[in-house]
Amino acid sequence: MQFYKKRDFGTFISDSFGFFRTYGKNYFKNYILLNGLLLILMVVVVIFGYRELFSQIFGSNLSGKSSYMEDYFQNNMGLFVAVGIITFLLFIILMIVNYLFPVFYLKRLSEGQQKIKVDDIVKDFKSNLGKIGILCLGMIFIVSPLSFILVGVSYALVFIIIGLPILLFVFPTVMNMINFLMYDLFNSKRGFFESLSYSIRSQFSYANGREKSPYWKYWGATLILFIIMYVITTIFTMIPMIIFFATMMTNAPDGNFEQNPFAGTFGIIFFITYGFSLLVSFFLSNLMYVNSGLMYYDSREDLHQKVELAEIDTIGINE
Repeated sequence: MQFYKKRDFGTFISDSFGFFRTYGKNYFKNYILLNGLLLILMVVVVIFGYRELFSQIFGSNLSGKSSYMEDYFQNNMGLFVAVGIITFLLFIILMIVNYLFPVFYLKRLSEGQQKIKVDDIVKDFKSNLGKIGILCLGMIFIVSPLSFILVGVSYALVFIIIGLPILLFVFPTVMNMINFLMYDLFNSKRGFFESLSYSIRSQFSYANGREKSPYWKYWGATLILFIIMYVITTIFTMIPMIIFFATMMTNAPDGNFEQNPFAGTFGIIFFITYGFSLLVSFFLSNLMYVNSGLMYYDSREDLHQKVELAEIDTIGINE
């Protein structure tokens, strides 16, 4: 698969799926070996944490105390702090591995390596610890606050109608900028702020400035893949709600289910389905990250020229 080349809107989508047809088996094998335990731990913490919280909200205030939830949180403050810290740390580590795994994997493929092992990816993480630290600090203190403000303002404008189309433009664009930042930081010799600048500029124009803006094809490809991911994950999250309403309508009310619907079989099904949906969303996110990588390689016209010259040099060698 040729990575450094121009692509149009349709090619981004077809090549993103084509990537997994070609490399999917090796890609997800390494992904699970590197990321599997973190994913399982994250899902387990989220499932049990949410189950406990929902069970208390729906089922334990039998005396009808108005301050029940306040008392519950005060009496279990240590537990909530511990679970919160564990969840936060797992989430940070998971996000680092989840975001950077496709960056390092595609980088090795674009350099000509075909059979990639998990040790290769681990080596990339170790050799780039400094850049990873800088990226985390930049994301936490610079990129994330600005992104939240931009998306938050767009979301707030939804209530005056005009915000919905604005949000549809802003969200994919911000996502592309963040993904381009990560790809550029580890595929070039630029520093954080230089890569951040490039990730913004490359959304709207190519480096030579003579070709038409790539914005629409980048935005459109990201939006389509996001819709695909959203529909698939929504199907899984809707299953427990369908079961919930079906149970409410078909069973005679006895007070037990209504008092705490998350305590019995339904609770187990609900949270297992929710956890599975979370896993599916993490796996599907790789489709978006690979697509971002193809868009990034589309923007690197300087590397297109190097690839073309290398191909010219090989003409006649095998004749």
